[in-house]
Amino acid sequence: MPDTDTFFNYPNDVDNYGFDWGRLAVTLAPQVNGAKTFSAAVVHVPPGKGHDRHNHPGSEEIIFIVKGTGAQMVEDENGVPHTKTVGPGCTVFIPESRFHSTLNTGDEPMEIFVVYSPAGPEELLKELPDFHVIPKSALGG
Repeated sequence: MPDTDTFFNYPNDVDNYGFDWGRLAVTLAPQVNGAKTFSAAVVHVPPGKGHDRHNHPGSEEIIFIVKGTGAQMVEDENGVPHTKTVGPGCTVFIPESRFHSTLNTGDEPMEIFVVYSPAGPEELLKELPDFHVIPKSALGG
């Protein structure tokens, strides 16, 4: 059983995953606090940045826009891309293994909360060529 302090996490409490397009703080996952069926992260995307089209084989994803505005693309079951403008309060469902991408089209950073079910996609991000760790000590955590 994890320490109860791990029940409560802020993005700066954990090492962040850095990328050319922004950063991701995995605040809930098997390796963070023993979660078994899903993982979650807070994503920060600077203006004009975004992540390329990708998918998470075997996992569904929920994207919730906390702040900022962007263009969210989700491909349908036939591989046809559908792009919508998203902003605070918008929830986006990404079906299992479906390709998607996010681009910050606004003037302020986007803050996004994501949930993966089952857990695992957050670990695969470490294999990307631009991945680097941003220590929590560098974030004030």
